[in-house]
Amino acid sequence: MPKDSLSQIQVLDLGSSYEADSKEEVVKTLRNSFESNGFLVVTNHGVSKDQINEVETQARKFFVQPYENKVLSKASSGVFRGYTPVEKSALSLSRDLKTPPDVCEIFSLNRFDDPVVAKNCGLKEGREAFFAPNIWPQNLPGFKESLESYYATMENLTNHLMQLSALALGLEKDWFEDKIQNHITNLTMNYYPKIESELSTGQLRRGEHSDWGTLTILHHDGESGLQIKDSSGEWVDVPSVPDSFVVNLGDLMARWTNDRWKSTVHRVVPPKDLSRDRLSLVFFHQPAYDAVIECIPTCVSPENPPRYEPVTSGEWILEMQKKTTY
Repeated sequence: MPKDSLSQIQVLDLGSSYEADSKEEVVKTLRNSFESNGFLVVTNHGVSKDQINEVETQARKFFVQPYENKVLSKASSGVFRGYTPVEKSALSLSRDLKTPPDVCEIFSLNRFDDPVVAKNCGLKEGREAFFAPNIWPQNLPGFKESLESYYATMENLTNHLMQLSALALGLEKDWFEDKIQNHITNLTMNYYPKIESELSTGQLRRGEHSDWGTLTILHHDGESGLQIKDSSGEWVDVPSVPDSFVVNLGDLMARWTNDRWKSTVHRVVPPKDLSRDRLSLVFFHQPAYDAVIECIPTCVSPENPPRYEPVTSGEWILEMQKKTTY
């Protein structure tokens, strides 16, 4: 049985970090958490409960629709936007682990409806599919506006966390700014429907994986299921804390820090009561398409040379998307 993880995953109050001279303890806790397991639960993050509730309401309105309505927002092959039905992805494939498809429905959006933004973020000939505009449902008033507003709020929170991360790495607080100003982040709503038929052997709501970008900001509806794999290989429950976000690092941040900071493997397991559904809102922060991810100066030394070849953010995320989608 997974053990209680409160002793392993820190709960960090961000409140004081918004004050000019009160960041030291927050930065220390963030650094320790990202060095140990790459996961944090953050409170007093500045995002209103009303806004989160509104997005969850809109998300559920979308996912409870008949399949024939939802599939109208399904993208063509190679476009990672809009609706992805149940059992059309398997995140474990990113780690070359073959498992049955994940029991999860997805709706994803980015900020490429604005052609100027898309061009600034890296749109050029040959990248049209990656920078495709969003596919909005036409029958849900308020859906688009609610999600766009939440996306902007998550941008602000991410910028704050990236500044704290820079300080925790011994850098100037704006060190990441030019690499992430034209970010290519997807906001994804993951809906795990109640399970009405027998699962295949090894089938999960979300298979074993690490995230791919810099950091992930997740809000879920309080239902259990999210677990991380600890250093001994045991699965540990991530605590559910009211009015919080789960923040975890992705592979590109691990590469950037020369593995000083951890991109930890995690998964979402089915509940004991299979009639319970689950909804999460996930902001997968990703640097600019052409940002070169190479070892941060404070994370390399003659005794600790770079472990990875440089890679661009865009080529990395595109490879992962292709590997994990059927």
